[in-house]
Amino acid sequence: MRAKSITGNTAGEINHALEKSMSDGFVPTIAVIFISIKQDRRAICEILHKKGIDVIGATSSGEFINGHQSEGEAAIMLFDINKNDYCILFEDIGERTLDDAATNMAKTALQKFTKPAFILCSTSMSAGGKMIDGETLIRSIERAVGPHVNLFGGMAGDDITFTGTYVFTHDRSSDYGLASLVLNEEKINLYGIAFSGWKPMGISRTITKSEDNLIYTIDDQPALDTYLRFLGKEKSLADDPVKFFDSIGIHYPFQIARENREPMMCTPIGYNREKGALICESNVAQGSKFRFSTPPDFDIIETIVNKATELKDRVDAEADALLIFSCAGRLGTLGPMAHDENEGLAAVWNAPMAGFYTYGEFGRALNGKHEFHSTTCCWVALKEK
Repeated sequence: MRAKSITGNTAGEINHALEKSMSDGFVPTIAVIFISIKQDRRAICEILHKKGIDVIGATSSGEFINGHQSEGEAAIMLFDINKNDYCILFEDIGERTLDDAATNMAKTALQKFTKPAFILCSTSMSAGGKMIDGETLIRSIERAVGPHVNLFGGMAGDDITFTGTYVFTHDRSSDYGLASLVLNEEKINLYGIAFSGWKPMGISRTITKSEDNLIYTIDDQPALDTYLRFLGKEKSLADDPVKFFDSIGIHYPFQIARENREPMMCTPIGYNREKGALICESNVAQGSKFRFSTPPDFDIIETIVNKATELKDRVDAEADALLIFSCAGRLGTLGPMAHDENEGLAAVWNAPMAGFYTYGEFGRALNGKHEFHSTTCCWVALKEK
């Protein structure tokens, strides 16, 4: 398998980069696109389609390839994978449940391949306010395929405007749906890890009243007041969802305890004044125990790179390509170090790289289980057998 990553700020720039990438005889069969909502997705998809290239993509909150990071552009990974070794699956959820849509996608994948692996993108929030619960999504696919499933990816972004996220193929798009590049794992290996680095702080607390992704009370006290008081922040910040997310939520997520699993990182993204509830990016069960958390230290880049090196040495493998799904919170919290993190991973695997800043990540935790994550850098290296 060959792979090349390209980037551009207009459809014309993408077309030029595509032509240049193919000038040496490279003939890609599929493009994975990470793109700002400011860009003309349809025009770029059409350019690729006219070259006979299949398309799958997600909107971003920042995108990057080797040596280049942007906010408001498009980053594309081109692969020349044999068309018999992959398929693209798309589910617009509509009026169905998320479980129904995810299960249908998983069952279709099993009809295609005995051992399917997923590069999965989902929307996060629709223009109408519908949100996808990442935990439900992961568990639904796992139940259908089995606990051995390899699954990596991320939730689409929208340049941190909270106006609506999208996943798409050449001819389909949804602000409430799923898109997956399904690979035949009998022909293509996937190696990856998801790692956060955020550290727990304070005592264990209890979510005493919640509904879906709304938290009403913590230790029987108003959730927003408790959260802001612990952090020493002003309540006025909750009036603006973007400011709240960017200045508080992404820096101080909850670490929700899970039995025999790593804690689930859950980021508060706003406040519903009508219901008097703290809004989280994923559903939170009433009675859950959690701890507040604080961002990682400056050694986080070294830690991420070391873990990648350890995995590479353990599996004794090279990579044809590297995809990275990094939380938008890492960009806001780590600043330039987020770029260094991505470049460090690309250097370890010495492969073409592309990725984007997400509203939630899917991938294998350090304990070996696939999870839904937040504030996490999730990456996967692909290697044709």
